[in-house]
Amino acid sequence: MTKSISRRELLASAAAASSLAALPAHVLLGEEKAVAANRPQVPDWIVALQAFPEKLPDDVPPLVPLLVDGSGAKITTREGWETKRATYRADWQKRLGTIARNPANPPKLTVLKEDRIDGCVRQHVSYESEPGFATEAYWIRPEKYVGKLPAVVVFHSTVDHSISQPAGLAGPEEKWFGLRYAKQGFATFSPRNFLWPTSDKIDAKNQAEKFLSRKPDCLGMEKMLHDALVAVDIVSARAEVDPQRIGAIGHSLGAKEVLYLAAFDDRVRATISSEGGIGKSFSNWEAPWYLGPLAKDEQFHHDHHELLACVAPRPFLLVAGESADSDRGWPLVDKAREVYELYGKPAAVAQLNHRGGHAVPLEVLPKFDEFLRTFV
Repeated sequence: MTKSISRRELLASAAAASSLAALPAHVLLGEEKAVAANRPQVPDWIVALQAFPEKLPDDVPPLVPLLVDGSGAKITTREGWETKRATYRADWQKRLGTIARNPANPPKLTVLKEDRIDGCVRQHVSYESEPGFATEAYWIRPEKYVGKLPAVVVFHSTVDHSISQPAGLAGPEEKWFGLRYAKQGFATFSPRNFLWPTSDKIDAKNQAEKFLSRKPDCLGMEKMLHDALVAVDIVSARAEVDPQRIGAIGHSLGAKEVLYLAAFDDRVRATISSEGGIGKSFSNWEAPWYLGPLAKDEQFHHDHHELLACVAPRPFLLVAGESADSDRGWPLVDKAREVYELYGKPAAVAQLNHRGGHAVPLEVLPKFDEFLRTFV
């Protein structure tokens, strides 16, 4: 990520807002009190999803504690955690590498095709994710709206038809997240992952090799993070979007992307990560387009509970199906919950295990809808 003044101001603003959330109402005045009063409450069904299972699987990963500072003392304050969070982000970013970007000047969109469906305007667009590197996305919004729109950035899963999936043009309807949430009043942006040289065919091995040759100091996951950050840059700059109301959702491959995006970008207000494999050992994180050898490096004692904790206090819903994610993810969620609770209880982090395999069962979609309506 590019370290810029605007980025530092953004982080400082988000940290200030997080601190406000935990102040007693009687010490807040004027605008601060109004902001606190309008903060969404954590619904009961999220609280119910925080119940730890009676028995964990045998293959839960060993995890380093989060709330311990550099001297070994227990962290008990938000300020202490925020110092530790900065350390985690810096450590992970050092491992990932950095691709420069300019958040203040996001790439321009070129409309390739436009149609209208179910009260929405659907645009197939192209843009440069990096200078000289073109990619594509679907931008979908309600045809009629008043004021600024909330937005959701949608990341597709590993299917040849890539962005056609969230746009409602291919694949099962339950994964048409871009179209689904546009129909519910959100603007949605569904970018193509870099492993697809065109929008209708994945070429993971070759595309990863090309990227790693071009950026030998970066991991494949840094490319995904960079492109996700650029997507938020684009959405935030749209005149019709409220930049304070941006969420993210992804399934499988896309679930990995939203975890990293939420951990590193405080502009993302709420996140749904479905069946990506929250632990490093849960799925193919060792693939060259993700973390490569780092995923199984025995000297690298970090795991993704650190990144999940870096999202706090912003709402995060981990969705499991007993495939990539399962009850073995509970320790990661629980350790992150301890961090969330420094900002107030109940915590806005939970795991929904539908036990339906590596899928998005139709019956869980109303929970996705409620989560995004509540928190974005």
